[in-house]
Amino acid sequence: MNRLTLTLCSALLLAGCGKPAEAPEPVRPVLSLVVEPQSQANLGRFAGSIQARYESTLGFRVGGRIARRWVDVGSSVKPGDVLASLDPTDQRNQLRAAEGDLAKVQAQWINAQANARRQQQLFDRGVGAQAQLDIAQTDLKTTGASLEQARAAVEQARDQLGYSELKADHAAVVTNWQAEAGQTVSAGQAVVTLARPDIKEAVIDLPTSLAEQVSGELKFLAASQLDSSISTTATLRELEPQADAATRTRRARLTLADTPLAFHLGTAISVTLTSAVSPRVELPASALLESEAKTRVWIVDPQQKTVSTREVKLLERTANSVVLASGVQAGERVVTAGVNSLKPGQKVIVDEEDPQ
Repeated sequence: MNRLTLTLCSALLLAGCGKPAEAPEPVRPVLSLVVEPQSQANLGRFAGSIQARYESTLGFRVGGRIARRWVDVGSSVKPGDVLASLDPTDQRNQLRAAEGDLAKVQAQWINAQANARRQQQLFDRGVGAQAQLDIAQTDLKTTGASLEQARAAVEQARDQLGYSELKADHAAVVTNWQAEAGQTVSAGQAVVTLARPDIKEAVIDLPTSLAEQVSGELKFLAASQLDSSISTTATLRELEPQADAATRTRRARLTLADTPLAFHLGTAISVTLTSAVSPRVELPASALLESEAKTRVWIVDPQQKTVSTREVKLLERTANSVVLASGVQAGERVVTAGVNSLKPGQKVIVDEEDPQ
């Protein structure tokens, strides 16, 4: 009986000295994302503002000292509203002088009329000379011409007095004043800038290198910087031919597809510039597995929850991202972190917070 027990114990000891069974590969949690091919290439985002397409700079048609500014920057004006006025003393004096000249010429014209009638009556009775009649009629015509000239001078003086008031000729918003009350200005000098608020556009500055590539195929998306949900598409209307000497940028003016109510004049906007490209996939640079002169990514099997490598074709790369031309399909899930510590067929746990 003791010998049987010893034999059994020896057998058990020998069995215990055998090679242990291999432990299964651990299940690893991974970060991943679902592939969504892009057909638009983002060329950049640029700060800009909403401006009026049409602006006009007004000035007085006569010179003088500005007596008063009637509106401030940001004010809305209607046609005929007075924007500023000059000291009208000089214009009033010119009008009084012109009216005095007119009164003098009118008196001369009345006298010339009476003299012409008198000479005509004398000539008709045969007691007047033809020469005297001719002189009287010539004086009447000359005085009549002087009367017309004096009347025109009065109208001109009235116009000059009216020009001492600078008025808006269309509905607009005051955007800038170039002169202040008390300042003496000359005729035609810029005084105030008006913008028509009915037609607005987006204005941005583009780097020269990008501006040279701008074409009709590019798309612009203008969004409010305060609320990105307020946005509209835009198309290029005008691109300045020369770059600014200081910033080396070229100003671009964009026509808005529609104008949201929140797009007031001066509203700060962000304009995203995109271009249509062949479908491509952009991934974080950490998703790339490079070995044996090949470029691969890990694909997650959604049914088995395992990973496998797949060779991909690299199109572009930056410090933080890569663009793939082929190798993955829309809807597939790609591992984006820890790619060097995975093995083919390894079980993984997909990050639950990652969108499906």
